[in-house]
Amino acid sequence: MKDKVEIAKKYITQGYNAVFVLKTVKISRSTYYYNLSAEGKEKAKSKGGKPRGYSLNKENKKICDELIKEFIIESIDGDAINYGYRKITYHLRKYYNLIINPKKVYRLCKELNVLKEQRVIKPKVKRTIAANRIVTGSNQLWEMDIKYGYIQGQDKFFYLLNLIDIFDRSIIDYHMGYHCEAKDAAALLRKCLMRRNLFEDGAKKPVIRTDNGPQFVSYKFSECCEKVKVEHERIPVKTPNKNAHVESFHRILEDECLKINEFQTYADAYESVNEFMIRYNNRRMHSSLGFMSPNEFYTLHFGENLTGIEIRV
Repeated sequence: MKDKVEIAKKYITQGYNAVFVLKTVKISRSTYYYNLSAEGKEKAKSKGGKPRGYSLNKENKKICDELIKEFIIESIDGDAINYGYRKITYHLRKYYNLIINPKKVYRLCKELNVLKEQRVIKPKVKRTIAANRIVTGSNQLWEMDIKYGYIQGQDKFFYLLNLIDIFDRSIIDYHMGYHCEAKDAAALLRKCLMRRNLFEDGAKKPVIRTDNGPQFVSYKFSECCEKVKVEHERIPVKTPNKNAHVESFHRILEDECLKINEFQTYADAYESVNEFMIRYNNRRMHSSLGFMSPNEFYTLHFGENLTGIEIRV
């Protein structure tokens, strides 16, 4: 019997299927694992330490580590497919009645090379509170925020992420889609810098002001701001007046585009929003801009600091 156990052990450790090997050498699974457990116990005794190589189940029966490893593999192939070692511990306790601690499960999982990759904990994004500012020219302070639209025909909402220059009131660019994530906000910021020829390292960059939405508090957006050397500040919670210019634009967008149209498809919504953006930037007059359109005002006063016009935010 000992010879058969040794033969089985040889082939199993080489990677052959344990069930197939045990059937071939004609020994039962319990006999094989009992012999392994006994062997482990003898080795532990010879060292003068505590017997190792097994755990107890709730019936006080010894279950050797090799069998527990099989349980782990069975679990991962089944319900525990995406579990870490802690959840696997509770899985073994619940479904295999084992009395086992997480440290041992961690060791066995490490031997099997089935440990999940550890989640990298990213540092918290540093929050800069929006400061009181006096804006005297374009490209000094930009505001960014999200507006939601509704497609009646598809019963779906869409996102509009808009970036406005608070001095000339231009919507420099916008993102529209069924989703709006940090990567979309980062992409929009880059596009706006390129549109205003501010992407180069030597250019004086604007401050970007946002609320505390998940897109803006994310590590990805913070990383983008650092790379393009733009200062990002966030308004305090429940103070939309600190983002007043983009909020005011959203009211105009609601009254003159979203509210008066019942969109049947996303294509309809996109076409209407695009037409509104072109009209807003190029033809819609603002009394605060001397009854000029945003692009007309920006072109007229490009690169100037107008001491006669001060916007306090």
